[in-house]
Amino acid sequence: MRNFILQFFFSIPLVCNSQSLLQEKATIELAQNYLDSLPITITSSECARSEGGLHDFYSEGDYWWPDPENPEGPYIRRDGESNPDNFIKHRLLIMRLSEIAGRLGAAYSMTNDQEYAEALIEHCKAWFVNEETVINPHLSYAQAIKGKVSGRGIGIIDTIHLIEVALAIRACKSSISWPSDDYNKIITWFENYINWLTTDDFGIQEMLNGNNHSTTWALQVAAYSYLVENDSLTNAMDSLYKNYLLPTQMAPNGSFPLELKRTKPFAYSLFNLDAMASLCQILKLSGKEGLFEYKGSDKQSMSIAASWMYPMLEDKTSWAYVQDTQYWEALPWKSAGMLFIGLEYDIDAYTALWNTANTKSEIYEIRRNTYVRNPVLWLQSL
Repeated sequence: MRNFILQFFFSIPLVCNSQSLLQEKATIELAQNYLDSLPITITSSECARSEGGLHDFYSEGDYWWPDPENPEGPYIRRDGESNPDNFIKHRLLIMRLSEIAGRLGAAYSMTNDQEYAEALIEHCKAWFVNEETVINPHLSYAQAIKGKVSGRGIGIIDTIHLIEVALAIRACKSSISWPSDDYNKIITWFENYINWLTTDDFGIQEMLNGNNHSTTWALQVAAYSYLVENDSLTNAMDSLYKNYLLPTQMAPNGSFPLELKRTKPFAYSLFNLDAMASLCQILKLSGKEGLFEYKGSDKQSMSIAASWMYPMLEDKTSWAYVQDTQYWEALPWKSAGMLFIGLEYDIDAYTALWNTANTKSEIYEIRRNTYVRNPVLWLQSL
């Protein structure tokens, strides 16, 4: 099973064992680069505009800018145009944690080498256990807008990069390097965050947002519930996908009308496809079978969505809608959605996109939208 998963992970034919070994070696080498990395949490960087404290995550809405007619007044919205001067340091730190944790967790799942688990525990303790550096388990101050609000429910999307952190922790659950007391405290942090996500007004607003924000809210709840083994919530996310997300967001042809209305319709459509397929994959790990094949009231399904998106991913010039206002030349990124759907239906053309898409974009927004970096963590029940 392990070799089977690794070969799928790298999209390499089963007969190419030497190539598979080379790819596994490359992954281990990437993980080796993080063995001596020091934990850096959000407490290392403060923003004077935050109404929260040192341990509270803070970010500012991307599309909000100073008003030229009132420079010191409330910000105004310019949809699709990211303000480079807004505070994103805490996002970058969570992305850094995700990159480190994902690589270490993937390497441990491949090798059972304790050095990777030992390195990962230090980062997790800094973020989720140690009083001096812990992040509080809520996002009350995410995507704030100067002069308008101190935080918004749509800021919950900012922690989507914690998903591979959760999967890496799950991968290392059996490691003898993880003291049970520390592991239990980490689990408690995620349980507290799940509780906030599912009971706070911001969380409820995000669940009902109606577009990719609802999808990524469900994806996070499902992933963290998988980590803490909360079966009732995974059942709830299964139902939410079938009865709300799929039928209200996907058109019969597989497109996402709400995303097509945005100023970056290509990126938003791809992002929501990735999120829905990733949700199906996480729930599959939790024992929920048949979601990829499930059809909505108008016959919508992940297969239909993939067949709609694939031609544009293979040849971007075939995109028949408005071109994205920013970063068009950098698209597409590595689509986790096409990878997971391709594996589910054994469609080589879909999985091949994982290898051919841009892997080293320096554009922050592209990096922020690609939260699946180590598919091996998503493809085996741990």
